[in-house]
Amino acid sequence: MGLIAICPVLAQSTLVQTTGNSLFQQNCAFCHGRDAAGGETGPDLTRSKVVAEDVAGNKIGPIVRNGIPEKGMPKFVLPENDIASVVAFIHEAKTKAESQNGGRRGVDVSDLQTGNAEAGKQYFNGAGGCSGCHSPTGDLAGISKRHAGLSLEQRMLNPPNATATVTVTLPTGETVKGKMMHRDEFTIALRDDAGRYRSWSTDRVKYTVDAPADAHVSLLAKYSDADIHNLMAYLQTL
Repeated sequence: MGLIAICPVLAQSTLVQTTGNSLFQQNCAFCHGRDAAGGETGPDLTRSKVVAEDVAGNKIGPIVRNGIPEKGMPKFVLPENDIASVVAFIHEAKTKAESQNGGRRGVDVSDLQTGNAEAGKQYFNGAGGCSGCHSPTGDLAGISKRHAGLSLEQRMLNPPNATATVTVTLPTGETVKGKMMHRDEFTIALRDDAGRYRSWSTDRVKYTVDAPADAHVSLLAKYSDADIHNLMAYLQTL
């Protein structure tokens, strides 16, 4: 007598896990990692509060169906059986992760709350020069509610998708300003307010670049560990 006839529940469970694994790799692994323990943009699901509180997909299912647009997670249109298989895979990954010895791979929000917020505020307004571009009651108001933990620290150290503008002065004296699209030793290019892509040889024009993110990059060589922890602590109060 075959295994399926002897253990139909075991066979069905194995099939669900295999299907869930395949579906997870196709739809979720690019953000959450192949083992659901976190990727470049998605959090560690094996340590997620949502997963810990999930019962038969009652928490995970709605998130898969509706997405979390404000956090960059799209919605997925999947049959209910497929969602159940993905849920089963995530729970299996959580169980496996909890059974392993050794340090965890992810970074908790609490790991980045070890600094001194008052010292961070002083650095923000003083040596760091942050207040020259940012305001705790302006662009940074509520930043800790929009980004937390590692996501916030990454934006602090090197803001993603930061926009640089360039002003090009032509030989005629005319100036053209727009979003910088490319810059190297030979070419400077921008997209102007009308949406047109324009480029020039750098030896034929003069140009100035306003790239606020460069200030963040320049600080990387100046920060002490204490500066980073303290600044993070301060930002998490905003």
